[in-house]
Amino acid sequence: MSKKSIGDQELALLQYVGQQGASSVRDVAAGFGEARGLARSTVLTMMERLRAKGYLRRRQADGVYRYSATAGEGDVVRGAVGAFVEKTLQGSVSPFVAWMSRRGTITDEELAELEALVATLKSGRED
Repeated sequence: MSKKSIGDQELALLQYVGQQGASSVRDVAAGFGEARGLARSTVLTMMERLRAKGYLRRRQADGVYRYSATAGEGDVVRGAVGAFVEKTLQGSVSPFVAWMSRRGTITDEELAELEALVATLKSGRED
């Protein structure tokens, strides 16, 4: 069963927790929320929503709940991109590829990664 989709702000919070490691609501409210003008209660609500969706886990230590990501950042980003392609682009990657081609700049590393992905896709096709 796939996890529920998350919004941009939830993704940013999840990335923050992933980078910081196990964090209390206080830690996240101070390090993530204050810079974005979010109240502690808003951060708590977002963290609990992410926990309910299966993206965060919560453990109690010394009377304080500490939250940590249940998956790596790469998995979360891939899931968010997949949900975007399925919901917004109706499963077609063509609009995304067209956007990338008009973006204007691509690093050598990004180009190499794309070429490797295309090669992998080609090798997996039945002729």
